[in-house]
Amino acid sequence: MSAPVQTLGILGGGQLGRMLAMAAARLGIKAHIYAPESNSPAAHVAAGFTCAAYNDLAALKAFAQSVDVVTTEFENVPAGTCDILANHIPVRPHARALEIAQDRVAEKSFLNERGIATAPWRAVATAPELDAALKALGTPSILKTRRLGYDGKGQVRITAAKDAAGALAAIKAAPAVLEGFVDFEREISVIVARGTDGAIACYDPGENDHEDGILRRTTVPAAISEATRKSALEIARKIVRTLDYVGVMGVEMFVASDGKLLVNEIAPRVHNTGHWTLEGCAISQFEQHVRAVCGWPLGSTARHADAVMTNLLGSEADDWQALAAKDQAVHLYGKGEARPGRKMGHVTVLSAKA
Repeated sequence: MSAPVQTLGILGGGQLGRMLAMAAARLGIKAHIYAPESNSPAAHVAAGFTCAAYNDLAALKAFAQSVDVVTTEFENVPAGTCDILANHIPVRPHARALEIAQDRVAEKSFLNERGIATAPWRAVATAPELDAALKALGTPSILKTRRLGYDGKGQVRITAAKDAAGALAAIKAAPAVLEGFVDFEREISVIVARGTDGAIACYDPGENDHEDGILRRTTVPAAISEATRKSALEIARKIVRTLDYVGVMGVEMFVASDGKLLVNEIAPRVHNTGHWTLEGCAISQFEQHVRAVCGWPLGSTARHADAVMTNLLGSEADDWQALAAKDQAVHLYGKGEARPGRKMGHVTVLSAKA
């Protein structure tokens, strides 16, 4: 048996890296954060911190020499960075998973080619292509940039064909996809983990509510049938198995009005909709990810309570005294500026399992 991991390298310094570092510490594993931002929330709780660009070859080589394995806390780390590090040290998940998740066309193609349904879509790079896509898919529809869109950014709703030019201008004519309308009852997500030994474990699906394109809350369990729950878990298992993925992944899905499941997107990392596991399970998604990428056996995903996780956006996190006085678990991310819509923390309320 190989020696246990002593130091975990984490690419990215946001709140997900912060919670990963804290979970690693619980297991006696040090975390070394690599991020270009000098005031990274994750660095506040980590044993080591490298502040450097993702294309700094010297810094990346030194980082690789200081850790035993590398993971990522967000999917927009350049895949090339992971390829460079993989020449020196194991990187989990691998760069291919990032490449797929970073490009909506690659992501949807990957899913559809494996028999996993998504909303109808077309790739769009020009005004004529958008016009053709609108004729094929109709309105309402949503135009999304192929890359770097999150929390409602890089998305424009098109309610009539005459709005096409304005929508394309709104995303600055960036390469995009047009998604057709989906009549769905709710959005759910599955947090799934796969270990280095191929073992797979899933948490119970959560039901997600959004405001202005930003996740507001996740409620567990989701209000879905047992058959839908089983189908959602199997889709998540199929994705990580097919990708030969190692680590935790968030899989967002629409439950259509006819009961069909459509995958909205995959996130090759720990996920906002899985924060409830910190209080709702003995093994959180963060510890599960650390276990997976460090070669430990996966832990139990059993849920011991129902949960509602609510994001704290912008100035909502300022009144920490009022938050702490309530019957809820409070997590503040140590970020500086509280911009409108910025995720500054979250709270979780537990109740007895129904």
